[in-house]
Amino acid sequence: MSGTAVVTGLGITAPNGLGTEAYWKATLAGESGLGPVTRFDASGYPSRVAGEVPGYVAEEHIPSRLIPQTDHMTRLALTAADWALADAGLDPAELPEYGVGCVTSASGGAVEFGQRELQNLWSKGKEYVSAYQSFAWFYAVNTGQISIRNKLRGPSGVLLTEQAGGIDSIGQARRYIRKGFPAAISGGVDAPLCPWGWVPQIASGLMSTVHDPARAYLPFSARATGYVPGEGGAILLIEDAEAARERGVPTVYGEITGYAATLDPAPGAGRPPGLRRAVEGAIADAGLRPEDIDVVLADASGDPAGDRAESAALAGIFGPGAVPVTAPKSMTGRLLAGGAALDVATALLALRDGVIPPTVNVTEAAPDHPIDLVTEAREAPLRTALVLARGHGGFNSALVVRRP
Repeated sequence: MSGTAVVTGLGITAPNGLGTEAYWKATLAGESGLGPVTRFDASGYPSRVAGEVPGYVAEEHIPSRLIPQTDHMTRLALTAADWALADAGLDPAELPEYGVGCVTSASGGAVEFGQRELQNLWSKGKEYVSAYQSFAWFYAVNTGQISIRNKLRGPSGVLLTEQAGGIDSIGQARRYIRKGFPAAISGGVDAPLCPWGWVPQIASGLMSTVHDPARAYLPFSARATGYVPGEGGAILLIEDAEAARERGVPTVYGEITGYAATLDPAPGAGRPPGLRRAVEGAIADAGLRPEDIDVVLADASGDPAGDRAESAALAGIFGPGAVPVTAPKSMTGRLLAGGAALDVATALLALRDGVIPPTVNVTEAAPDHPIDLVTEAREAPLRTALVLARGHGGFNSALVVRRP
């Protein structure tokens, strides 16, 4: 084993594309998946726009026995994991019994399933509550169901750092590879589009209340008013480079070369936010310098104060406008536990094809954001990409990936 972690398989379920190539085609074309909420009646809420995965029929992807015991979130995760394994041409049974791990991210669990069963309890009685409620809502359910379905007996885990979790789970998968395991399934998928998942986000005060999908989520814009939530994410297959080479892997999307995570100080502590330290740590972990980074996929909170903090950190590290910055999540919304994993997959596709995807609906960055914001797809000789994510509660994570 080499201990070098590479990504060999991608599975994507996103609001602007079901499947990796459908998502990537739509993303390069600047096609947004944001629209009025249809998964529940949002007319009574101040926020009414979301990114919903289109055309997903669970019965076409999931065995019938799993339908009653899984939430929409877990079905999307299982589908993405199937696609990642198929993309890599890997049957876990071909590896040692304890050779494949699984670590995913979560924000709070399967809220749609949980809400339904609690409604049954309150309105009908305990006899009407599904026995599957005991685990189907659990925050670790995606890791558990992916492991069971694919008979994975390697190390497993779940990271609960909200939007930062997708990067943190990939960082943990890299640790598995460095410890000598040949492969790990990682990433994140979320689906918070129900009242139980909606109300806590509204309470944060960070969600956009603009009802026009084209104006609701405008990161780094002078018109930014907050973020739009979405569902979906990405599952990645991460392998030891030598083990992947020995089995004749069809594609290596890139190498995970640097990772770091920090936590913001308590409000009023008088210390700066931790995002800059996370970025500097990931670049140092990769053995690189700031000038070696070819593109940044931003966290892009859509909250004016959060965006200013991020653009200031980037300008402080790279210099004003010195590196292209993009936020393709402007087409999907912020996917909570699935968002950062989708950004990592997007970065790998950008490295593969030598093109930076756009930030849509924003013509230029506001004057108080000294960054080179990419608003139209831009061809570029890309070698390395930096992916950033911040989770509610002060979590900061950064990941560097490099083209093989």
